[in-house]
Amino acid sequence: MKTDALIDLLATGAGPVPRYATSRRLLAAATIGTAGALLLLWIVFGINPALQADAARVPFWLKLAFAMALAGAGLLLCNRLARPGVPVGAAIWAALLPLLAMWLLGAMALIEADSAARAQLLFGASWRVCPFNITLLSLPAFAASVWAMRGLAPTDTRRAGAVAGFGAGSLGAVVYCLHCTEYAAPFIGIWYVIGILIPSVAGFVLGPRLLRW
Repeated sequence: MKTDALIDLLATGAGPVPRYATSRRLLAAATIGTAGALLLLWIVFGINPALQADAARVPFWLKLAFAMALAGAGLLLCNRLARPGVPVGAAIWAALLPLLAMWLLGAMALIEADSAARAQLLFGASWRVCPFNITLLSLPAFAASVWAMRGLAPTDTRRAGAVAGFGAGSLGAVVYCLHCTEYAAPFIGIWYVIGILIPSVAGFVLGPRLLRW
């Protein structure tokens, strides 16, 4: 069979890919992952009993906005790396800018605080468990993201796995805000970020196995 004839045969019945198909698939995965994280939060940790009072304070919304900004950046990065030949490009700044902003706020808080108060700002009362709690809540979103990206066409499976883990960890952090009572910027900039990085590293390591096609 000639090459042209083979190409025509393989293309028989093929049509254009629906517009925004990648975005819709990833948004569906994010929705499923968030619902799973909320269920896990309710079963394992519960909602912060002082949430209504805390939600009247700026630090709560600052923490939530930080986690949501990283989750949005994760979706954007997944959208790019789920398609073959699409570079990350300037989209990386969507993740870097919230991180830099939180680290700047954390540094300012530490500089302005008394030396005796700095340890509390850095470690709070839950630094030992915070990253692992976020990682646990990221598992539904990580599974959903892997499902979504396996149905697409990632070629750089390590980076694709890493951004899938990053997005899942960020969604886990968003949901964890409903339980966590820590609001100091240094704490958020360290332990929340570590909680997000754990599934990111796991995705980087497991990406070639989970996303191969």
